[in-house]
Amino acid sequence: MLRFSNPLFFSLTFIVFTLINCSGGGSQGNKSEPVFKEITELQAIKPEQPVKIKLKRNASGSYSWEVKGGNTEKIIAADRKLREAIGE
Repeated sequence: MLRFSNPLFFSLTFIVFTLINCSGGGSQGNKSEPVFKEITELQAIKPEQPVKIKLKRNASGSYSWEVKGGNTEKIIAADRKLREAIGE
């Protein structure tokens, strides 16, 4: 006959309830959504192309240049600064 004061009875009862609790206990609706969600749209950030200036000097001492870059406003500004520096 089992007595309720038996330590083995309490140990077995504790183990059974722990196993039922850890295994989910038959609850089917407790599926949680993942914490991290995948971002489908990522914008690529292109680095801005610098303005490249190729300066040339001819035999008579006058200067000419080639200006290249991705932003036309910066190309025009660089050309303007070069013209002001030379005095044109």
